[in-house]
Amino acid sequence: MRLSGTAARTIAEAILQLDPRHEWRSWGAHLAQLMDREGQAIDEVVVTFFGAPRSYTAEDVVEIACHGSPVVLRHCLERAVEAGARLAQPGEFTLRAFLNGRLDLPRAEAIRDLIEATTLYQARVAAQQARGSVSQRIAPLKEQLLDLISVLEAGIDFAEDDISVASDDEILARLEPIAGGVGRLAASFAYGKIVSEGFALAIVGRPNVGKSSLFNRLLEQDRAIVTELPGTTRDLVSETAAIHGIPVKLIDTAGIRQTDGLVESLGVERSYQAMADCDLTLVVVDTSEPLEAGDRELILHARRQGPWLLAGNKCDLPQRAEPVEPWVAVSALTGAGIEELRDAIFRAVAPEGARERESGFITSLRHERLLRESLEYLEKARSAVAARIPHEMLLEDLYAALRPIDAITGATTADDILNRIFSTFCIGK
Repeated sequence: MRLSGTAARTIAEAILQLDPRHEWRSWGAHLAQLMDREGQAIDEVVVTFFGAPRSYTAEDVVEIACHGSPVVLRHCLERAVEAGARLAQPGEFTLRAFLNGRLDLPRAEAIRDLIEATTLYQARVAAQQARGSVSQRIAPLKEQLLDLISVLEAGIDFAEDDISVASDDEILARLEPIAGGVGRLAASFAYGKIVSEGFALAIVGRPNVGKSSLFNRLLEQDRAIVTELPGTTRDLVSETAAIHGIPVKLIDTAGIRQTDGLVESLGVERSYQAMADCDLTLVVVDTSEPLEAGDRELILHARRQGPWLLAGNKCDLPQRAEPVEPWVAVSALTGAGIEELRDAIFRAVAPEGARERESGFITSLRHERLLRESLEYLEKARSAVAARIPHEMLLEDLYAALRPIDAITGATTADDILNRIFSTFCIGK
């Protein structure tokens, strides 16, 4: 149980029995007894104190580590509330850390992503962002924008002091790296969205080509029923697996063929719907038999539908199929080619070179929209310079470009601008 605030130690002393010689030393841990309302000890606990500002919230923090009994933990919480504490709101500890300057907004949001991570790769990316990887990419761009604003403000406000104002070429030269950096960071969301949200993959094919076996192999467990009888899968079967650390919703579909059976016809209809709804379609063919007209029709449909891949299953048997499209040769039975298929799936949905990106890309839709808004005003500013618009009007676009960035990193005050002006130029001597 975590207590944060000026009364954290007082409340802890009210519910614990500490050693008479106990002293609150920051970053120190001690044994204590958790007492009930009758003054009887019910658990031996470890008490850790983090003195402000060297704590998660930048306030005094006391953490009480009980044994894992829910009854004991609930009692500890109830005693703390009786002693003057209140229950924290969702995210309140991180909110306090932000309000006290311990974290900026991107790092606070990354902590939420870390908690919600479902794969180790997601957790690693979130941990890097929590350490400031995104903030470190945004900060230099914001600095450059503030520098440009201060130059133009100084030229307008102190023109009588003969301070030289930047030329149009200089302004454009300053704007170019800012707009380029903001644009590249916004574009990184194409990969960041996949990392944070994952994607859906529909596995389709004719009956008995090995779709369900391949589904189980990618999932690394026997989830779908596999038999030699055609049409075993009548409905969609879905599970989530990790491919290169990214959560992928795998959807095993009914075998696609002409049928008069009502149930199987509905399954085939849902298979086509899954192809339309998913981010990627994996068409499976049996390479141990000649391709049929149904295989070719399905390949044409997948190509028209959107992103797709072709998997040639049963590569452990002699090949009798003639390739009509490049395929990834796999064997759902032996596992041959499965890693190559995972690589191909990843490359089909991720931007080029995405696997090499370990940090510095954005995973938040809010950040992407704010960066796009900032980029829009930076482009307007470049157009204003080219049209020789007065600097007073140009500054409106620059401030408009700064506001979305402030919404990510935290606000810029008028004092920030003035301090830059007076520290950069010899004014008021």
